[in-house]
Amino acid sequence: MTSGGSESPGRRIRVLGVGNLLWADEGFGVRCIEALAEAWEFPPEVELLDGGTMGLALIPLLQEATHVLLFDTVDFGGEPASLIVARDEELPRVMSRGKMSLHQVGMNDVLASLEMLGHRPEAFSLVGVQPVELADYGGSLTPAVRDQLPRALEIGIAELAAWGVVPKAKTRPGNDALVSDALGLGRYESERPTEDVAWRRGDARFVEPAGSAGASDDDGETSA
Repeated sequence: MTSGGSESPGRRIRVLGVGNLLWADEGFGVRCIEALAEAWEFPPEVELLDGGTMGLALIPLLQEATHVLLFDTVDFGGEPASLIVARDEELPRVMSRGKMSLHQVGMNDVLASLEMLGHRPEAFSLVGVQPVELADYGGSLTPAVRDQLPRALEIGIAELAAWGVVPKAKTRPGNDALVSDALGLGRYESERPTEDVAWRRGDARFVEPAGSAGASDDDGETSA
């Protein structure tokens, strides 16, 4: 989904968040875009994109961009919930350090495909977070990563300012339907079942309790 008006000639700035909202800290990038759309207004040459897990399908959306600002979850070897900013030639090194999920492989492919198509944005910046938890299926952002959202937005707005873009704070927040109401962070958190009701780390019948050497059979014997 997108937010923004008709583009002015010359610059075409894409602000992109990617990730899976249903895999804990994997949803960081999309939550950043949701928060930006809720709190800020941007000039017509800026378009906000919820890239979700689109992968290579993002290529047509970025092919004409002169500037790209990406929010994502990346494994850059930092402390859990720490942030990183990477720009231009730094991106392949940061994005390829560790495989977070299928969508990140897609982002690496997007960068390579844009290069092969002869398109390189004038500027490409990444605001990334080192995840705390990924294997919480149906979970939301961990508290530590969620606490980083305001700082991540500050960094992103500073990157845009370096490109000459000055957003305007909204007097009445609203998310412009970038993220569906059912998946909006507030509603998602308030309506999500607790973990004792909805097991979120795989099928409990096949997941060994932490610290156990094996699963116990009904007769009390332990299997490998």
